[in-house]
Amino acid sequence: MKPLKEFMIPFVGLKLGKHHFDYQIDKSFFEYFEYEDFSNVEVNTTLQLEKKTTLLELHFEISGHVNVNCDLTNEPYDQDVKGEFDLVVKFGEAYNDEFEDILIIPHGEYEINVAQYIYELIILSMPAKRIHPGVEDGTLDSDILKKLEELSPKGLNEAKESSEDIDPRWNTLKKLLTDK
Repeated sequence: MKPLKEFMIPFVGLKLGKHHFDYQIDKSFFEYFEYEDFSNVEVNTTLQLEKKTTLLELHFEISGHVNVNCDLTNEPYDQDVKGEFDLVVKFGEAYNDEFEDILIIPHGEYEINVAQYIYELIILSMPAKRIHPGVEDGTLDSDILKKLEELSPKGLNEAKESSEDIDPRWNTLKKLLTDK
C-alpha cells in the first residue's frame, strides 16, 4: 500500500517550535485501511507538532462522528467520537515502534507518516458496545427490539415474587447470622 501523501509530514524543513496541521477524515480514509465498519465518517483531526532539537512531540485531537450500526438492533446511527493522543518521536539506530507512545526512527529520516496514528485513535475512541441512543431512552421503534423483548426470559419477575414467600424455617436461620 502506498502511504497517503497528505499525512506525510516532512519535519526536516520545519523550524524549531510548534506547528499546526488539520485533517478532515472521511470514509475514503478508512477504505485505504480496508476498514468497512463505518457507513459515513466526519472527523476533524488537529495535530500539533512541536519540533525540538533532539525529538518531536505530536499531540493528536479528534472530534466528530461516525455512522455505525447498533450492536442490538443493527439500526444505523451517528456515534460521536472524541479523543486525544500524545506521541514522542525520537531518533535512534533503527526503526522501533514497540512502545505505545514513543516512536524511534533512524537518524536519516526526514518525514513521518501520521495516518496510522489517526486511524488507531479514531478506532480506539469508539465505545466497545455500540448502542443506538433510541434504545437507551426507549424512543426507537424496531422489530428486532420487539422480538428481543418477546423472547426475553419471563421468569425473572416471578423469581423476585417467590423470594418474598420464604419458608419460615429459613427466617430463623437468618436470625443466627444477625445475633453475632
